[in-house]
Amino acid sequence: MPEKRWAPRFFTIWVGQRISWLGSRAGGFALVWWLTQETGSAQVLATATLGLILPTVLLGPVAGAYVDRWNRRLILLISDTGIALVSLLLAYLFWSGHMEVWHVYIVIVVRAIGSAFHLPAIGASTTMLVPAKHLTRIAGLNQSMGGALQVAGPVLGAFLISVMPVHSVMLIDVGTAAFALIPLLFLSIPNPPVDASKERESIFASIRIAFRFVLDHRGLLHIMLLASFMNFVINPVFVLLPLLVTTHFGGTALHLGWLQSATGAGLIAGGFVLSVWGGFRRRTMTMYVGGGLQGLALLFLGVTPSGLFPVAVATMIANGFLNALYNGPIAALLQATVPPNMQGRIFTLLGSIVQSVYPISLAILGPVVGVIGIRAWYIGGGILVFAVCTLALFMPSIARLETQLVESADKSAA
Repeated sequence: MPEKRWAPRFFTIWVGQRISWLGSRAGGFALVWWLTQETGSAQVLATATLGLILPTVLLGPVAGAYVDRWNRRLILLISDTGIALVSLLLAYLFWSGHMEVWHVYIVIVVRAIGSAFHLPAIGASTTMLVPAKHLTRIAGLNQSMGGALQVAGPVLGAFLISVMPVHSVMLIDVGTAAFALIPLLFLSIPNPPVDASKERESIFASIRIAFRFVLDHRGLLHIMLLASFMNFVINPVFVLLPLLVTTHFGGTALHLGWLQSATGAGLIAGGFVLSVWGGFRRRTMTMYVGGGLQGLALLFLGVTPSGLFPVAVATMIANGFLNALYNGPIAALLQATVPPNMQGRIFTLLGSIVQSVYPISLAILGPVVGVIGIRAWYIGGGILVFAVCTLALFMPSIARLETQLVESADKSAA
């Protein structure tokens, strides 16, 4: 369990990880820009995106099972080191002039595999480092930092790529990884107690137990399914933004940048409010109030007249703000109520299910928008998201979930 003086150790690790992520965002921007300049192909960018998503979807449950068995500090060290070495290889390929598009595909997949282990390990480690009463505030802080990285990462990447070659940007990515690795060499992360009999079960048996846990807690299953629906509707919103800017608002790349930065600014503000406020006593209420209002923000963006672009910017700020209120409590809910020795599997199961709809939504996006129009996706999607989140607020399985999970944890402890 977390120590009374938990903050120094947690925030030393946390700050190092965020500095490393900033370098990775800048490096990722440089890679995307290189692909764009080298090929000018939407198909290449789509393939790269799938290379980033599919390993997480396919490997997620297996990675989570190992996170629940292995030393989480060691997993973070190995995954951070592996990702840094891949960036170092990229730097060499760019420097030597041997870089090819297919190299980027391989590197993206390898980095995604590392992230499949890293993300559940860092999420499950937070539970062991932070007292339960502060988890929602830490989740809010994470949302703020995610928004800050969304704003700062591309800006930093664009600046670096304008003043130095790509291989130098990748070396900076390697250098920032040191900030994540060094604290892990000196600071421990407690591991949850593991039943000796469970160590002998197969990985697939461990995964089946995670599935059974979700099925036994129907509210958790309903949250996963609703989150998948939210992802299905909302992810295309960001894919369609460039077309909304050009065809409806008659804007340029600068206008697109304003909308993307507005979303990041909203995430920062929403995460900050959540970190100070802590949300409603029932975390699921914070989630679905925020999600429902986010649906209204998308609806409002869809009906914004072409001559009122500043209103669109304000709407995207609201979208980011409310997204933080929706996403932050999910992590805090799982960290506070799911048994620590199952969190790796539950986190990755949730991630795999939610992200699995992304390729499907991308596949149908073009044909559907061709029939109904771009703005109709925002309007119809916003209405659907609002309706689903309102329904979730009144679902007994979701309303009772936190109490049910706590009671289950108490029985297991007894």
